Amino acid sequence: MEAVLSDPVNTEDLLKFEKKYLAERRSGSLSNSTQFEYAWCLIRSKYTDDIKKGARILEDLLPKGNKEEQRDYLFYLAVAHYRLKEYEKALKYVRTLLSSEPKNTQALDLEKVIKKAMQKDGLVGMAIVGGVALGVAGLASLIGLAVSKSK
Repeated sequence: MEAVLSDPVNTEDLLKFEKKYLAERRSGSLSNSTQFEYAWCLIRSKYTDDIKKGARILEDLLPKGNKEEQRDYLFYLAVAHYRLKEYEKALKYVRTLLSSEPKNTQALDLEKVIKKAMQKDGLVGMAIVGGVALGVAGLASLIGLAVSKSK
């Protein structure tokens, strides 16, 4: 699963699929497979804007695909949102996939990774909030001490 989530696209592949995508779009014959290939490259980019663009393409494709294609679109939408740290959206897409394929091991693995990231970010978020609260309390006590000494 780690390879799927962190395997970066190489620049040559991205340029090749972008060129094909743009050529088909200009000619008015943009196929679903070309859109998917380009989106797949974009969501593996190291740039947030590319990942977002890839997710938008996949979202546009989702209602157009057959059951097998939709499975791929949902999976890679979950991957894209995971990479964007939009864990709620990622979980929504992977659970939609699991609702029709509850034994899909790749989707089950991705769901676990997303939940783990949510837990980790939640704990980190709580630690930051706790640290800020502690800092505010400490500052308030220092101000109170300074005020009491000045009287």
